[in-house]
Amino acid sequence: MPKSFTLSPSRIALAVAGTLISSVGYADDESRVIPKVQVTAPFESSYVDNRPVQALKSDAPLLDVPQAVTVITRQLMDDQAMQSIADAIRYVPGIVTAQGEGNRDAAVFRGNASTGDFYIDGIRDDVQYYRDFYNIERVEAVKGANAMIFGRGGSGGVINRTSKQAGGERIREAVVTVGSHDHKRVAVDLGDQVNANVALRINAMAEQSDSYRNGVEIERKGINPVMTWQAGANTSVSVGYEHFRDDRIADRGIPSFNGRPFETDVSTFFGNAEQSPTAVRVDALTAYLEHGFANGLVLRNRTRFADYDKFYQNVYANSSVSPTTGRLGIGAYHDATQRRNRFNQTDLNYTISTGSVRHKLAAGLELGRQETDNVRRAGVFPAASPSVAATDPRYTATVAFPAPTTSNHSVANITSVYLQDHIELSPQWHVVAGLRHDRFSVDFRNRLAGSNGAFKVTDTPFSPRAGLIYKPLEAMSVYASVSRAYVPRAGDQLTSLTASNRAFEPEQFDNTEIGVKWDLHQSLSASAAVYKLDRTNVVVPGPVTGTSILVDGQTTRGLELELAGQLTPSWNVMGGYAYQDAELTANQSATVRSGAKLAMVPKHTFSLWNRYNLNQQWGVGLGVVYRDSLYTSTTNTTMLPSFTRVDGALYYRIDKQLRLQLNVENLFDKKYYASAHNDNNITPGAPRSVKLSLHAGF
Repeated sequence: MPKSFTLSPSRIALAVAGTLISSVGYADDESRVIPKVQVTAPFESSYVDNRPVQALKSDAPLLDVPQAVTVITRQLMDDQAMQSIADAIRYVPGIVTAQGEGNRDAAVFRGNASTGDFYIDGIRDDVQYYRDFYNIERVEAVKGANAMIFGRGGSGGVINRTSKQAGGERIREAVVTVGSHDHKRVAVDLGDQVNANVALRINAMAEQSDSYRNGVEIERKGINPVMTWQAGANTSVSVGYEHFRDDRIADRGIPSFNGRPFETDVSTFFGNAEQSPTAVRVDALTAYLEHGFANGLVLRNRTRFADYDKFYQNVYANSSVSPTTGRLGIGAYHDATQRRNRFNQTDLNYTISTGSVRHKLAAGLELGRQETDNVRRAGVFPAASPSVAATDPRYTATVAFPAPTTSNHSVANITSVYLQDHIELSPQWHVVAGLRHDRFSVDFRNRLAGSNGAFKVTDTPFSPRAGLIYKPLEAMSVYASVSRAYVPRAGDQLTSLTASNRAFEPEQFDNTEIGVKWDLHQSLSASAAVYKLDRTNVVVPGPVTGTSILVDGQTTRGLELELAGQLTPSWNVMGGYAYQDAELTANQSATVRSGAKLAMVPKHTFSLWNRYNLNQQWGVGLGVVYRDSLYTSTTNTTMLPSFTRVDGALYYRIDKQLRLQLNVENLFDKKYYASAHNDNNITPGAPRSVKLSLHAGF
């Protein structure tokens, strides 16, 4: 539980960067220098970034990608003071934030919930925790099933964070933020070219905050040094290490009452905050090699070794409020996960012409190993059926967490190969076709089941992707595409494999999409997509007691519209609209029936953020977010009402090196419900909150 606030990562970053940069002399020979990586200064770029999407492992610009993709730029992150995945999702059509039991990022992609479809620099980062943006250059939300690129998972899409790299620019930036609920945060970004061939960059962050929720505290720290070495005229090597830690209180919100959130003050904590700590430690070493051959072949190899240590404990509301007694049930458990991820990806890009037809070939090999240990302990209460009054919902008795109720060990080995051809038949007509083959093998052992709890499952699916692109204008593309993804029975957290489900084929997700993208000008882009996403191979109870069968699971039909960029040199916008009709297509249980609406999927969402620069010194920001009503689970018994939230910002540049920024979230103090995990874990939205930031360049 957070108790103190220190700035040790920032101090370490400053000391290390200062020593390294000042102690190594600059070379006089300027014949070979590190290729410059674009590092955008605050308020000097727009909300458009048309560079190739890193997660797609292709050099194709966004215009030539037959799939809906939203890019959250560093400028937009800065303007809104974004610090989390939930902040970014707010302005991404087709993706909704779920609660994640108050201990992890959770997203619903086109109706498909996931806690594992998160990537960093194109590599899987799938442990359940809250990620931070202190070392992130941009965020890429790739929507629609696409295992051809990502392998398992990505059933409805993925979120990829692109990390800041050492590109040789001199960077001296610090941001100090204070705000409501005793929010305190410091972040630094330091970089320079050491000599003609070596560059360094260090990002660090420290934060401590209370919350509008009683008893909830947050403390997190991170440091990420990166070195880039120009090993030859066409070869560069980048090596980085990140240590990140996050300690907070797991907050599972409030229960329901008569199909709606229970009416109470937004600060009320149900359960016991002091007995609900959660913590994560992440240590990740990454290495990136890029080499360009004389014939135009480009080789990229990326390696990531990441160790995760995560635990969370809950004493929380596990039932609705009784209309007769005014009481609700209390539950508790302790869950600990250790995972060691080892991934290596090799990608080749090559362009070749055969007559008037040009082929942009992409091929790759991915090798991975994930070793996971998970232990869960159920809470034991003094009373057989613990409960609290809804008017006084703090549970004060001691809860014990004795012997494990589950204890699993798994080793997943992954070998994947893929080949994609982007065929330019003419300047107007393009075809994209690709196929991936995965060998996903899981050795699973339930330690509590003895010899009966050990088994091995191997899946070897083929995942196709195909798209047709027509470009009536050089700056416009119209596309149609189909793609597929799958989720093995081990689930996105590799802990769901059982003796009863191991024989079933993986769940399958098929995405059919038609869309248009239009670069209205260099700094303004618009897009639209219509899609249908089907989920099949869902395991449900069979007609005979004790048996299971596979059925079609669900379907989502939707429309996504997006606009991002500069309407004028002084006016930046980022906005989107999504329509989603998502429902079950087969009975899942006695209470979850065909035709039920999917959880956490609003039919309509709309968001629009504006930043307008009044002059060289002053700027203002205004954002509007609307979300339609939605069900908290597929039982369709509890609904969160619709809401409209307004945010604002004020920017003032003191001089060339200093600027102040004031962000006000929920400007009109609207009471609303932000997310849910189920019918009785509902997170109230934050009341009006203020953040004041000082950005310094030195």
